[in-house]
Amino acid sequence: MRDETPEQPAPLRSGYTTGSCATATSLAAARLLLAGVAGDVAEIVLPKGQHVPMPLVFCRLTDDGGAEAGTIKDAGDDPDVTHGAVVLARVRLRAQLGVRFFAGPGVGTVTRAGLTLAVGEPAINPVPRQMMTQHLTDLAAEHGYAGGFDVTIGVEGGEALALKTMNPRLGIVGGLSILGTTGIVRPFSCSAYIASIHQGIDVARANGYRHIAACTGNASEDAMRAHYALPDIALIEMGDFVGAVFKHLRRAPVERLSVCGGFGKLSKLASGHLDLHSSHSSIDLEQLAGWAAEQGADADLVQAVRASNTSQQALAIARDRGVPLGDIVCAHALSVARGIVPAEVKVEMFAIDRQGNIVGVAQ
Repeated sequence: MRDETPEQPAPLRSGYTTGSCATATSLAAARLLLAGVAGDVAEIVLPKGQHVPMPLVFCRLTDDGGAEAGTIKDAGDDPDVTHGAVVLARVRLRAQLGVRFFAGPGVGTVTRAGLTLAVGEPAINPVPRQMMTQHLTDLAAEHGYAGGFDVTIGVEGGEALALKTMNPRLGIVGGLSILGTTGIVRPFSCSAYIASIHQGIDVARANGYRHIAACTGNASEDAMRAHYALPDIALIEMGDFVGAVFKHLRRAPVERLSVCGGFGKLSKLASGHLDLHSSHSSIDLEQLAGWAAEQGADADLVQAVRASNTSQQALAIARDRGVPLGDIVCAHALSVARGIVPAEVKVEMFAIDRQGNIVGVAQ
């Protein structure tokens, strides 16, 4: 799981998904088999039509009569554990039409119900499969090839990297997932990250868990694990995407949702923001001061909150003066959540400080 994200904004750079990497490398390996061409770049077409040249670090024949190619995953500025890893494809020709997919070293296998892939399937998601199938089908037509392809996707070091992701709690064992819906990694818009949130909720429900805790990072997850003794499968790593949790529960409800995050993150939710990253929302100290005033804070305290350098400083000042700003923020955040989450879901809010201590609750 990643750490809590910082509150200061910064420019971000996009990258490419593991699905795009797998498409480029499988295309390059297949082209070597059909045309005898070992290029150093493979150009692919993304689902929305963009043409992208992807550099290769190798493209070569293998001893078993196939070919393999690899590329280095560039995730841009996204907090993606696969950034810098080599994604590779090994391709063999076969007489039967179609494309069969296999998990190579570093790519996981599905072992638990609730995902879009069946138990026993390699963890290569539907859109990457479609991308590879389309590119290989077009290549076969270009060269008059009437057979099919066996495609094995691997990620160097992927088994160790997967331990830093949600895959173990989703029941994906042995490595990473090959992901992507657009082919592009857009930092902190993260369609793949949001998909993993949805998958986490679906897997928890499919395995009988009706109480889940959505957490913004390591500290908040530790707080919920200690507070409720929830198993990992019921802990949903939502990062900054609390809106993705709320909206998914409309079609996949649970009985109880606990939301836990840093006080600053929760204050953004309390102000109505559903994306808590600093590039999309900011902490409103004026709003915090106003809420403190509504709860009886005197003029000096209201001004001190308003003039604070950070949300944590505002929290500490209010707490020292006996004003439960953590509870106040959680109450407003709970009101926002109840306007989105189905009424049958019991929702509660927990705010933590920098040390991971619970400093606010609303139920």
